[in-house]
Amino acid sequence: MCGIVGVVSPGPVNQLIYDALLLLQHRGQDAAGIVTLQGHKVYMHKAKGMVRDVFRTRNMRALPGNAGLGQVRYPTAGNAYSEEEAQPFYVNAPFGITLAHNGNLTNAQALKAELFTADHRHINTESDTEVLVNVFAHELERTTRGLPLTPQDVFSAVGNVHRRIKGSYAVVTLIAGHGLLAFRDPYGIRPLCLGRGADGTVMIASESVTLEGTGHKFERDIAPGEAVFVDMKGNVHSRQCAEHPKLSPCIFEFVYLARPDSELDGISVYQARLNLGESLAKRVVSTVPPSEIDVVIPIPESSRPSATQLAHLLGIPYREGFVKNRYVGRTFIMPGQSVRKKSVRQKLNVIASEFKGRNVLLVDDSIVRGTTSREIVQMARDAGARKVYLASAAPPVRFPNVYGIDMPTATELVAHDRTVDEVREIIGCDALIYQDVEGMKNAIGRLNAKLDGFDASCFDGVYVTGDINAEDIEKINEARIGQEDPLEENTGRLAIPNPQEA
Repeated sequence: MCGIVGVVSPGPVNQLIYDALLLLQHRGQDAAGIVTLQGHKVYMHKAKGMVRDVFRTRNMRALPGNAGLGQVRYPTAGNAYSEEEAQPFYVNAPFGITLAHNGNLTNAQALKAELFTADHRHINTESDTEVLVNVFAHELERTTRGLPLTPQDVFSAVGNVHRRIKGSYAVVTLIAGHGLLAFRDPYGIRPLCLGRGADGTVMIASESVTLEGTGHKFERDIAPGEAVFVDMKGNVHSRQCAEHPKLSPCIFEFVYLARPDSELDGISVYQARLNLGESLAKRVVSTVPPSEIDVVIPIPESSRPSATQLAHLLGIPYREGFVKNRYVGRTFIMPGQSVRKKSVRQKLNVIASEFKGRNVLLVDDSIVRGTTSREIVQMARDAGARKVYLASAAPPVRFPNVYGIDMPTATELVAHDRTVDEVREIIGCDALIYQDVEGMKNAIGRLNAKLDGFDASCFDGVYVTGDINAEDIEKINEARIGQEDPLEENTGRLAIPNPQEA
């Protein structure tokens, strides 16, 4: 999962892109990069780290120009610890192309071999973004054949890209001297939207909050398979470049990934989470009588809307029982389980008075590995709770994700091949209530009747691109072996920043 932004403006764009990346910081904290375009010259700065750490005054001064793009990275493919794999990527021919991408190419290894043998292009990293920029560059070169570039040429190249690559991808790319291109995969798995400023600035970004937070008006989402080309004068050209587009966005964006103040594909993320709480309330009633619950407490941060709605519908007091320390970074493997537990507790502290002598219902957005859930349940017990019930606003995560979320292999998922009661025993709660898959889809889907469905593959095992099997998943996982930090702790949920902390 990453955050991307592209801008064409009448004035300098370096500060604007920086501000936009701050609003997208929740989508990636591993690395950040900005590219600007002045005439035919490209300027780039990228490095590992958060936006505020990567870009200093001297870096910003070295990024002139009225067009540019930026990215914040959370790695799901390639080497997370290689400085070379920070985005954007650059190739010098044709024209000079820089590209940043959010998503995951599921056929990256096959494409890499094809690029070498057939296209005579060398890939120097493990990043699927480098594969993508070279595929696009090759197709653009074939389309133009030495002639002046037109928007129609760009769209033809994107159409060929759609035919070659598989997986999920929302893309922004600069073509030196010509303009900004953005396109989205034919299923619209990863989000992308377009907006304008009063001064004529055109901005394309992963989430609508990026537009609104920088003073731009949200205009529309980019459609699945669509390409949008903004020339250097700010004129916007667009075309549908996919043969059979379908709108099937990743449902986990609404569950956890996106900021609550964003709107994706016509759906308010905040309202989606309220609806999940409403649906979850019905599941709770069928498992634990509301009379046996004294208080509803969210596990910070993105479960709050669901917990609030659930408590309201059941007529149970809602309380904040956990305080999150926003200034604790990564936790690391340390000698002894007790030390690891201490590090988890440094991130989250209890307000003991909200637990003592009460039956508490904890609400989380999702449960992935389960180790953090187990520790939080124990923290509630240590604070004096009589009984601890746990409700998840999402269904059991039973399958790996291959479209740009760093879900572990199936065997690491606590719900994989286990019953709900077996998971409850592992976590140690008195009752475990999950959302059901159809309830989740209905709760969010009813907010936009134009959707063709969702990618909910980590919940139902159905991969919307229709080209993923167990062997493909194994190959994707093999490509990531050795790329993970041997020191990073298995924290029990997605190791990504929380949307509400950005």
